[in-house]
Amino acid sequence: MSLIFLENVSFYYLKNTPLERMALEEINLSINEGERIGIIGETGSGKSTLIQLFNGLLQPTKGKVYLKDKDIKEWSIKEICKTIGLVFQYPEHQFFGETVFEEVAFGPRNLGFKEEEMEKIVKRALDTVGLKYEEIKERTPFSLSGGEKRRLAIASILAMDPEVLVLDEPTANLDPRGKRELMEYLNKWGRGNKTLIIVSHDLDEIIPLIRRVIILHKGRIIFDDSIDFLFREKQKLIEFGLELPQILQIVKVLVEKGYPIEGYMTLNEIAEVVLAYKGYLASWKH
Repeated sequence: MSLIFLENVSFYYLKNTPLERMALEEINLSINEGERIGIIGETGSGKSTLIQLFNGLLQPTKGKVYLKDKDIKEWSIKEICKTIGLVFQYPEHQFFGETVFEEVAFGPRNLGFKEEEMEKIVKRALDTVGLKYEEIKERTPFSLSGGEKRRLAIASILAMDPEVLVLDEPTANLDPRGKRELMEYLNKWGRGNKTLIIVSHDLDEIIPLIRRVIILHKGRIIFDDSIDFLFREKQKLIEFGLELPQILQIVKVLVEKGYPIEGYMTLNEIAEVVLAYKGYLASWKH
């Protein structure tokens, strides 16, 4: 059973008007429990539209969206929120709680979680993203730093204990340290049977977190496979006029120079291969 399944889905903004615009066309997609997926593509490729179909915020113009083999139209908002948590790009613009505690507690309260458990729920959610409960629980969300605000927004979704966490450009406008810390917390959360889906224009940033890559181009899926396969088939990105991520540019140059790099490797692993290969060549010459 697929956790999320899209069948022949197309979506048009302002359908049947002079301003009609196609955002997605003929999307067939299956997402299973426990997957770690990166959705990438240029601006306007349909990434944000796609993830809003996952939780029923948008309804397809054509085709059907299923959540656990049931048409998403048959799910209540409360049921969807318990299953799929969606963190929008710049979620800190949508804060409305007077305190950090109230911001994080809002979702669980509306889902019917017991009030006597609320402190434990809020504390666990904040701990998960590296925020200290006692230090910030009474502060206004708007007093936090940029990185803290982003983590607070994620904590407010995690407090509802969703099976799926979907993030739209989670590191946008964060400094390098903030990006690194956020990725580390997401990596910890995404272990086990939780499903993690990250939308990004920057594959380099999310590569350490994901195992599967979906590439959108002009509203269509042009690639859907493992990160390993993408490393072997990087020419597909070039064919569609997409810029290779930096790590793939490095791999491309090294492979052309004869270095034995196959499948996905981290930068540290690539460096080890290069050093080992240079050592092999040096010993062979002697």
